Amino acid sequence: MIDFKAKANLIWQVADLLRGDYKQSDYGKVILPLTVLRRLDCVLKPTKEKVLNYLPKIQDKSDNAKDLILNNIAGHNFHNRSKFDFEKLKDEPDKVAANLKNYINGFSASAREIIEYFNFDDQIERMDDPKADILFQIVKKFAGIDLSDMDSMEMGYVFEELIRRFAEQSNETAGEHFTPREVIKLMVNVLFIADNESLTKEGIVKTLYDPACGTGGMLSVAEKHLNDFNKKAKLEVFGQEINPESYAICKSDMLIKGQNPSNIKFGNTFTVDGLENEKFDYMLSNPPFGVDWKKAEKIIKAEYENKGYSGRFGAGLPRINDGSLLFLQHMISKMKKDGSRIGIVFNGSPLFTGQANSGESNIRKWIIENDWLEAVIAMPDQLFYNTGISTYVWIINNRKSDVRKGKIQLINATGTKDEELVKKGKLEYNRFWNKKVPTLGNKRKEISENGDEKGIGFITKLYGDFEDLPAACLAGRQDRNGKAGNEFVKIYPNEFFGYWRVTVEQPLRNAKGKIETNSKGEPKPDSSLRDYENIPFLKYNENKKLVPQTIAEYFE
Repeated sequence: MIDFKAKANLIWQVADLLRGDYKQSDYGKVILPLTVLRRLDCVLKPTKEKVLNYLPKIQDKSDNAKDLILNNIAGHNFHNRSKFDFEKLKDEPDKVAANLKNYINGFSASAREIIEYFNFDDQIERMDDPKADILFQIVKKFAGIDLSDMDSMEMGYVFEELIRRFAEQSNETAGEHFTPREVIKLMVNVLFIADNESLTKEGIVKTLYDPACGTGGMLSVAEKHLNDFNKKAKLEVFGQEINPESYAICKSDMLIKGQNPSNIKFGNTFTVDGLENEKFDYMLSNPPFGVDWKKAEKIIKAEYENKGYSGRFGAGLPRINDGSLLFLQHMISKMKKDGSRIGIVFNGSPLFTGQANSGESNIRKWIIENDWLEAVIAMPDQLFYNTGISTYVWIINNRKSDVRKGKIQLINATGTKDEELVKKGKLEYNRFWNKKVPTLGNKRKEISENGDEKGIGFITKLYGDFEDLPAACLAGRQDRNGKAGNEFVKIYPNEFFGYWRVTVEQPLRNAKGKIETNSKGEPKPDSSLRDYENIPFLKYNENKKLVPQTIAEYFE
């Protein structure tokens, strides 16, 4: 296999020419689209002359017909009908801007659309401006980089490496569009581990979807994971993205890897579902934390009120300043009846916000009562580039194994206890995270990627060893603290998370301390003394076993 990091370094070095004319955070706006163009240029080179020779024969055809015919001649799902390629662009230094635009316009519609979403014309003008005058140098450098010696997956790794570097270099935007790769790898491991046996089958085809796919990191890591696990398996990936540049990067990645770029849709997932009525085997997402849905409020409320549970948001609407649970409801609507699995990253808000009968509470109730919530993993803080807050990975499954049915697994992967033991010299290393050196924005920690004794492997094992916990725990008997599980894992029945919210009233008294009554002789409540009590559905009995309780029993 080719050294994709060395190839990425070669491309990365071209960015040196941008120094002084571009901010480092903007280098990707030039290098990424040019990498895409150069890769397509190299791939099409063997058949480019055939395409140009055949073009005069089909001038009377529609553009769609031309695309189909010329794609077939090119041997790919794209082609280029311009007389230029990167070698010929070097021939006319004074006309490189016009010729490069001509070359881009020569691509078939699917490839041309990707470049348009990069807004690359703006960068061409900027680099061609006499004040910069670097366009020809950049094009010449790219013409000297051979990107034909890799298959689509290897080229995908190169492109992924460039995306990662540019995202990490730009602290101000990394968190918005880029999820740390080790976080994605953990989510992918946990998502796929239950299906490892079935995923070994030759020729198996699965689908995966991300409704807020950003630059496509979730999709790419999942695809690589399955490819490494089973070379003869295929993962078809789908996604939707609202940011034009992120959409262009993601779609480029799909095109480069030989995936179907039309599976990636542009736009707001809430207002226009680009993959309406589609169902998927797996779903992964890291939707933006705490982003309001004010712009989509009218459409979302109309769907909620008019469609109910036949729409996407029947369980309820969260408060307007955080649309996280809308993303989860949307994903649940795309689960297959015979089983799908979801992994999604949240901050603490979807887990804790909202009292009884609030939108958030009703959504959580709906999920738990349907027995879809399989696990919640509390992650280390300071993992993400744009925030140091604590995050949680939710695993949703509508085909739970028998041993998991009716139960929710809570995993403490924060590493807090380990850090205390390390400081006391009782533990050699933290099993959950390492210090990130150097730090990047708010990212000061990273999850180790090697071995089963720490990091991704260790956390995945905590999740996967559910069936290996003592039989007594799975039978409902708890440890001395009243919980099933081990040091980092607790397992509770679904009912453990249910409660009644009861209003506790006290009588209104007059100045003399006498209780005041209404016309029916009933005591009037004193609103100033009104209180509320959350009463759990379950309680621990004398044997430390969880058993049902009534409201009356609670107050006894």
